[in-house]
Amino acid sequence: MRMPARQRCHAVLAGLVTLATAAVLSVATTVPAEAADTWNEVGSDRADPLTESQGLTSVEVPAGSANRYTGIGTIPAGVSSRGWNHVGDPDASYNGYYVEPYQSDSGSSKMFRVQAPGGAWSEYVHALSAGEALNNSFVTISPSGSWMVAGEYGTMSRLLVFPTPGVNPSTSPSANLPQASTINLDHAVRDVQGCDFVTATRLLCSSDDPAGTLFGITKPLLQIDLSAEPNGSADVSGHVTALRQLPLRSSCSGTFEAEGIDYDRRTGTLRVIVVSPGFCVLTDSKTYRFTRG
Repeated sequence: MRMPARQRCHAVLAGLVTLATAAVLSVATTVPAEAADTWNEVGSDRADPLTESQGLTSVEVPAGSANRYTGIGTIPAGVSSRGWNHVGDPDASYNGYYVEPYQSDSGSSKMFRVQAPGGAWSEYVHALSAGEALNNSFVTISPSGSWMVAGEYGTMSRLLVFPTPGVNPSTSPSANLPQASTINLDHAVRDVQGCDFVTATRLLCSSDDPAGTLFGITKPLLQIDLSAEPNGSADVSGHVTALRQLPLRSSCSGTFEAEGIDYDRRTGTLRVIVVSPGFCVLTDSKTYRFTRG
């Protein structure tokens, strides 16, 4: 039986609404929640091989503070004499606590050296968990300040979450600094030398990967999008994206080394240290600057 014109119109409209809804749902399920950023190189500065070759961070408190760097020449004699002979990529909380990660050549612990806003230093030692690597490549403090992410060198599918020493009230220099939770990555990463929070749920990381088999490029800049801001009470997941290869330019040929990374939220500037090969480690190692495209 032929439908009246009004019913036919309603049927057609209902069909169009159904198709439109299906199309929207289809797009919503195929478009990622967060797109990968594009970072363009905008300049560079020479990196001193002794004092600026391991890591760097911008400091917001007190206002007007200079950027801070780490290298073999920044390790105090009293620290290295006790076996803490390698310093990694540091970070500073938004309220002025500065944290450096340390490791030794052997043993069953790693150390985090903390400077409070007033200038006083303290040390927090973490006893290794089962299966945890000895190396202590970097720290980055979450925007909330209470939680800190640290990393292990090698091929890893996780990052480690700790209460931020000196900031989180649960921490004490006289007690073991425990691992609180884990960031489980959906793609393995290799030789991550530094990470920094861009937002509460996004990290940018510098990888010294020499093989290029994980992402098709060596020395990649990585973006890790988290399912939630780390809070120490539960594990979170991280989606890994390789954004680009870090600059590899020098007057010498050979193996470069990607080092620490810093994101300054005040200027939107990303900085990454790349150490030159051979003799050129002394002459043209660089801290490269990037801005979001």
